[in-house]
Amino acid sequence: MSESVERVDERDQVVAVVDRDEAIRQGWLHRVATIVCRDTAGRILVHRRPGDMSRFPGQFNWMLGGATEVGETYEEGAARELSEELGVEGRPRFVFKFLCAGVISPYWLGLHEVVVKGPVRPDASEIAWHAWFTERELADLVRHEAFVSDAREAFDRYRALPQPPKART
Repeated sequence: MSESVERVDERDQVVAVVDRDEAIRQGWLHRVATIVCRDTAGRILVHRRPGDMSRFPGQFNWMLGGATEVGETYEEGAARELSEELGVEGRPRFVFKFLCAGVISPYWLGLHEVVVKGPVRPDASEIAWHAWFTERELADLVRHEAFVSDAREAFDRYRALPQPPKART
């Protein structure tokens, strides 16, 4: 087993604990917690994935994150991923979730937001490059072919919110 995740149904209710690679191969729904990081000026962190990643190698993304662990809430998963990938401790605020068709496999995507006030220490095995972008700059980049396609849908949904949510540290 590579990594255990909770297989969920179309209502996001747990039905089993399965291997994540198997969930992807079979197209079983599971949960992914993501984090949008803003700096104190409101810019959004954009990063490029390392070229040796198994999923979306070398592509750009505006969200950090990954599969939630067994028994973990979306919020707990987001906080863990923030610490693991960016070296930042915080309490990401849940913004929304949606059923993402996914290029590789379908999943429930929980999107969170946090304001990062201090320095970041990206994990080189997860983040090859990073920079802070304005929302307008990101809107241009997200349409580029080198951008993670699943992240485009999340970005469009995020921008369609009535008013951008206020993040906290």
